[in-house]
Amino acid sequence: MTEGRVSAGEGEGERSSSDRRRERRPVSMRGYIIRRGGETHVIQIIDLNYGGCGIQTPVALDPGEAIQLSVHNRGAIPAEVRWYRSGKAGLDFEPAPPRAQVERQATRVEVSAEVGLRSIGRNSFRVRVFDLSSQGCKVELVERPLVGDAMSVKFDGLDVLEATVAWVEGATAGLTFRNAIHPAVLDLLLQRMSV
Repeated sequence: MTEGRVSAGEGEGERSSSDRRRERRPVSMRGYIIRRGGETHVIQIIDLNYGGCGIQTPVALDPGEAIQLSVHNRGAIPAEVRWYRSGKAGLDFEPAPPRAQVERQATRVEVSAEVGLRSIGRNSFRVRVFDLSSQGCKVELVERPLVGDAMSVKFDGLDVLEATVAWVEGATAGLTFRNAIHPAVLDLLLQRMSV
C-alpha cells in the first residue's frame, strides 16, 4: 500500500459515475472498516451520500480494495476504495441488487416537491419526493437506510408522518406510511404541490 496512490482519473474531488458526482453532505460519524481477513480499524466518516462516503482512516488503503463499512446499529455495507491520500479515502458503496416489485395498495401520483426526511435518531434532511399516495411515497436519499427502518416524513402544512422503508434502490427509497393519509387531506396536499 502506497500513501498518496490514486486510481487513474480519481481524486478527492473527482468521481467517475453519476452516483459519485452527487454532492456529499458533511457528517461526523464514527465507524469501522473491515478488511479481507477480518482486520478491523476505527474510522471517521466525514462526508456522505447514497453512493459513497469520505473517511479518515489510520491505515493506508489501496484503490480497488473491497472492504466492509460498519456504523453502529446500521449493519455492514460492502464498499470499494476509490482513492486514498494522506489518511483520507473515498469509498463507493456497492449497488444493491434490483428490488422485487412491491404490490401497491393505492395509486401513486407523480409529484415534484420537497419533504423533511429523518431516520429515527438522525439528522433531518430536505429531500425530493417523486410520487405520493395515501399509503406511501418515493423519496430521494441522502443517507442510505435499510429496508424496515423507521422514518419520519414531514410535508409542509401536515403533521409528521411515521413511515417504514419498503425498498431501497440507488438514490431512492419507497416508504409506507404507518397511518394512511385521509383522501381529502391527500387531495389538498396534491393541489398544494402542483402550484
